[in-house]
Amino acid sequence: MALPPPLPTSTCLITGASSGIGAEIARELAGRGYGVTLAARREDRLRELAEELAEGGVRADVVTCDVTDEGSRRRMVEEIAGRDLDVEVLVNNAGFGSAGRFQKLDGDTEVQMVRTNCEAVIALCGAYVPQMVERGRGAILNTASIAGFQPLPGQATYSATKAFVLTFTDALFCDLAGTGVTVTALSPGPVPTEFDQVAGLEDEMASLPSFVVKSPEEIARAGVHALDKGRRHVAPGIVNAMSAFGGHYTPRTVLLPLMRRFYPAAK
Repeated sequence: MALPPPLPTSTCLITGASSGIGAEIARELAGRGYGVTLAARREDRLRELAEELAEGGVRADVVTCDVTDEGSRRRMVEEIAGRDLDVEVLVNNAGFGSAGRFQKLDGDTEVQMVRTNCEAVIALCGAYVPQMVERGRGAILNTASIAGFQPLPGQATYSATKAFVLTFTDALFCDLAGTGVTVTALSPGPVPTEFDQVAGLEDEMASLPSFVVKSPEEIARAGVHALDKGRRHVAPGIVNAMSAFGGHYTPRTVLLPLMRRFYPAAK
């Protein structure tokens, strides 16, 4: 199995763990007997989840962190090390999106998105992957998106950041071959979480047919299962898998006019 065995001195670090997919990944790992370290900005949410998970007999730690900020990330890494815990499973889940034509969006927020969705992934992998390789075991789950398989008019920055996560994960997967450490990209499609409120996509989400939408629980379950199997990538659900395939292989001269015309965020 790709997931290392749970140990008293090991933990699973999950960023963006205060809600949605991150919280469900924490529940999934805790249900398998893994201790978890929950990281996000909202300490109250984290503590509620930690109390819930601890009732199942696992260690559940909380560390507040804004992964966008270099100093905050450094303090988180130091705090976890100060607890004498080895991060043997890293879940880079923190992220957010936006919707609208790029020229109408706030430029500073778009830059912050890149720092959150891309820079934080590299920084935390840089902090923990060498340690995993030295121990000869470890697993990384990077939350990407089916948005990363094609450029999305109306979500230009978001789709670009998720393409970055996919490409980085693919290359890292090869770099780690034979080390005992594995990495998996999780590419959800539409999921009813707070992400849609932040991105301003509530109406679009409500209009989608039910068979397209996956719950956070389903996404988390599929992601942890793929991580345990050592798979490079998973896009839960047949519709999402087909969407990822089509977005990746359709010529841009065909795809972009269709996206501009029919993709809700491009309106």
